[in-house]
Amino acid sequence: MKRVLIVGSPGAGKSTFAKKLAARTGLPLTHLDDLYWNAGWEKVERDVWLKRLQTALDGDAWIMDGNYGSTLDRRAARADTVIFFVPPRELCLLRMLRRELSGQHPHIAGLRPRLPDWEFVRYTWTYLRKVPQMLETLAQHWHLRLVLVRSDREARQLLKRG
Repeated sequence: MKRVLIVGSPGAGKSTFAKKLAARTGLPLTHLDDLYWNAGWEKVERDVWLKRLQTALDGDAWIMDGNYGSTLDRRAARADTVIFFVPPRELCLLRMLRRELSGQHPHIAGLRPRLPDWEFVRYTWTYLRKVPQMLETLAQHWHLRLVLVRSDREARQLLKRG
């Protein structure tokens, strides 16, 4: 396990897990949000985003945390493992709302609390509908080891097993 993608719904626990996995393995961690956003939730230019992503993908070993479905195929081509978080949507929505309202984003420092927009709430609530298409995309990369994580308990067990 040298190049690991961590994907799943907002609020699923991806970033928390990614930090723990990076600490356990020593692999460098990249949060895709850090590549996609500037301070104050300002989107970077598309070419800047893709250049930042490619630079991260070019590394020999890494953990990448985040979704950004339009780049899933590109990231899967370089990864050897995908850890896919699919916990209940109610839990994800609750965690996402709590995080957004508190301003305590797990990896972007200095964000002020904000009300989540309805589009992001809907995206979180309906995320599980995207899972079959994402799994189909990932299945085309025969070299990948795919691990589904459905609960915090499964995440803790996966970290123990390594």
